[in-house]
Amino acid sequence: MAQTLDIYIVGVGGQGVLTIADILTKAAFQKDMPVNYYPTKGMAQRGGFVKVQLRIGSAEVGPDIPEGGADLVIAMEQSEALKGVRYLKKGGEFLLYTNRWNPAAVMLGKAPYPEADTVVREIGQAGGRAIVLDPKEKPDFQGRPIRDNIFVLGSLFGRTKLSQVFPQEEIRGLLETRWPKAAKVNAFAFEAGRTAVVKEI
Repeated sequence: MAQTLDIYIVGVGGQGVLTIADILTKAAFQKDMPVNYYPTKGMAQRGGFVKVQLRIGSAEVGPDIPEGGADLVIAMEQSEALKGVRYLKKGGEFLLYTNRWNPAAVMLGKAPYPEADTVVREIGQAGGRAIVLDPKEKPDFQGRPIRDNIFVLGSLFGRTKLSQVFPQEEIRGLLETRWPKAAKVNAFAFEAGRTAVVKEI
């Protein structure tokens, strides 16, 4: 039986959420796997809500992952992570990147910002396994910051079901093909994510 994987990705504009999904979609195409890629963008600016539903390995599915149906949820921003919890299936994996980008309501003092422990608790209540990655673990490359999305993409390998579907070498190859001039920094960012210290709860 072919492997299937339903992935729900949330974050904000400017973090490269769509790029993660695009790389994984191309990896599926390379393996002749069916893939349904369904992005949704909120405000068309940095900081606006972004989500992607990515369904890999099954030819006969609709674009929407049902609530409680995602094998893997990737949250690129801590407050937006709460929007992804209800999509996580029991026994699923949830990678929480604890990057903070305060929504307007928080900046205006109309709402509190959720702490990481709150998100992790809700992941546990949903029956999932939390993998918590702190942006402080992200190193610089020759004095320059690396891309959050490549760092997070690397962190998924060896820790989640994604590495059972795609060998990391295939993802590295796609990164090099897409950005040949940034091959060294992206290879560094991917490896930094793969070997970063995480909390698994």
